[in-house]
Amino acid sequence: MIEGISLGNVMIDCDDEDRLCSFYERLLGWERGVRFGRPSLTSESGLVLLFVQEEDYAPPVWPELDGHQQKQMHFDFQVPDVPRAVELAIQLGARLAAAQFGGGAESFVTMIDPAGHPFCLCAASNKA
Repeated sequence: MIEGISLGNVMIDCDDEDRLCSFYERLLGWERGVRFGRPSLTSESGLVLLFVQEEDYAPPVWPELDGHQQKQMHFDFQVPDVPRAVELAIQLGARLAAAQFGGGAESFVTMIDPAGHPFCLCAASNKA
């Protein structure tokens, strides 16, 4: 177990981050803001949804069909010590993602879990 780990954000990939954020803002009534330069919603309990626009976004098909985009999501976990959390995640069977787009090994690292799903380990103090 990674001491002090908590779920930081739930990121939702989409084709228009402002439009999707506005939809959920109206649906949920959560507080709108910006985190990591992206539109966000925060619940009263502190759960954060982040909306990330992807140029090549393909919406999932439901129910799922072979050969079509399946539903997907990834987690950002806030941790007190990113390098230490990365080390433990690797020991538990994760691997570093080939592409890294975060703020560096001390603040934001993308990992791949044993089933191939991406997740990020982010410095707990990285709120902007």
